[in-house]
Amino acid sequence: MSSDSQAMGRSAEVLTCTWKAAHKNKVQRGPLDEDKDTGADNFRVKRFISKYTINPAITQGISHAVGSIEAGKLADLAIWDPAEFGTKPFQVLKKGFITYAQMGDPNGAVADVEPLIGRPMYGALHPESSVMFVSQASIVQGGDVHSYNLKKQIEVVKNCRTVKKYDLKYNSATPKVEVDPETLVVTCDGKELRSEPASSLPLTRQSFLY
Repeated sequence: MSSDSQAMGRSAEVLTCTWKAAHKNKVQRGPLDEDKDTGADNFRVKRFISKYTINPAITQGISHAVGSIEAGKLADLAIWDPAEFGTKPFQVLKKGFITYAQMGDPNGAVADVEPLIGRPMYGALHPESSVMFVSQASIVQGGDVHSYNLKKQIEVVKNCRTVKKYDLKYNSATPKVEVDPETLVVTCDGKELRSEPASSLPLTRQSFLY
């Protein structure tokens, strides 16, 4: 999943649109084979969350540093109120610091005075909580990025020129997709693809009424 900046896509909508697509796929096509008889959608969750986390990191050569919650990696840890899961995180932690939180009016006497709005916190102010990705040439071959006196964590981009589809997590399928130039019918491995209009979707306006 990705988005450009000024055309039909909006970067702030990538996550909600991803889960709307996951919902629509399940409603129209049913559970995935991996999730059948489990009563859950764990494999589908892994497939769709990978679309905007680890897989973009793999394609851009930065998966050794970000993209998943693992020891030695940098990640934004979102803490959710269950009623607002997927829309407005209660807090976001990065490198052990609070970088974002639902906070009330700064002029209020208490922290939770209405209206509560997501605001940057002190953890987002210092450069040490950020990473700067650089070329290998800036580390070797006469380059010396450390001479710039940067406070951000420095990481080298790796292996972005050798990525194949099978390197992607839970998204490695390579079906044969064809579009009939006359009828515009789309087929995938010979099976016609259709998408009926959605009657309802999650994470829409009712999630942002207040």
